[in-house]
Amino acid sequence: MIGLAQVYIVAGLVFAANAALSARDASNPKRWVNAGFWGLLALSMLAGDRLGDLGNGVLVIVLVGVAGLGVLGRGADVDNASERQARAAIHGNRLFLLALIIPATALAGTLVFKAVPELVDPKQVTLVSLALGAVLALGIGLVWLRERPVAALQEGRRLLDALSWAAILPQMLASLGVVFSAAGLGKVVGSLMSGVIPDGSRMGAVLAYGLGMALLTMVMGNAFAAFPVMAAAIGLPLLIQQYHGDPAVVAAVGMLCGFCGTLMTPMAANFNIVPAALLELKDRNAVVKMQVPTALPLLGFNIALLYWAAFR
Repeated sequence: MIGLAQVYIVAGLVFAANAALSARDASNPKRWVNAGFWGLLALSMLAGDRLGDLGNGVLVIVLVGVAGLGVLGRGADVDNASERQARAAIHGNRLFLLALIIPATALAGTLVFKAVPELVDPKQVTLVSLALGAVLALGIGLVWLRERPVAALQEGRRLLDALSWAAILPQMLASLGVVFSAAGLGKVVGSLMSGVIPDGSRMGAVLAYGLGMALLTMVMGNAFAAFPVMAAAIGLPLLIQQYHGDPAVVAAVGMLCGFCGTLMTPMAANFNIVPAALLELKDRNAVVKMQVPTALPLLGFNIALLYWAAFR
């Protein structure tokens, strides 16, 4: 049965290839650091279940240490910008068809594979379909553009070098959310908030929940990781159980408050840092700075919406 293990193998092989190509990049003065960093990430995906908790913990600490010290480097372009633009002009917007293959395959696979549970793990249908879409798009692209497979790997290495450590930040933050939930952070936050929110103040609870979702998302970089913490601390015990708020509204609008926090933090690397790196902006926080004037009034609107709609 195809499941998450096979998806990890595909991802691990990609990072292993990137590590090998990084080691061969003589134009990068820090090529061995890059090779070691991506090699460790490949190891975690290919053999993480065999390393055990201690081994994986040490591996993550090393990855975070390398990222925190800022010792990753970047090699010279394998292909100059003018040549890439000339080649892109030949195919025009049809190049976007390759990108559309991935979500189209993910959607089709999610619907089709559920009918054959003996082939694909029903719990991992979407991820398996997504990985299949990426492999399918790669194959079609190589045939259509008449490129060698190593060209795709080299472009992938160039992209990862541009993104640097930010490429793995979403994975790390998602893991952090699981750790916080397992550690009972929601109860801790709830006990702290009980001394701040005035007794019987529904507005105080709404403000604490909405602002807490935004602020915790800014710290964790992910509203989905912040939600279980704030729901356990304020959403469920106060807004739903004590003040009888509509659970659907409390959950949905609470997530919207969290998304406002996503707009205002570099910790949401996949939304805010990755685009800046892809566009090669000089200021990596340029996306965040442009979004803050929109995020703040939107957060205020969502908090007002929560107070109005959840208790009708």
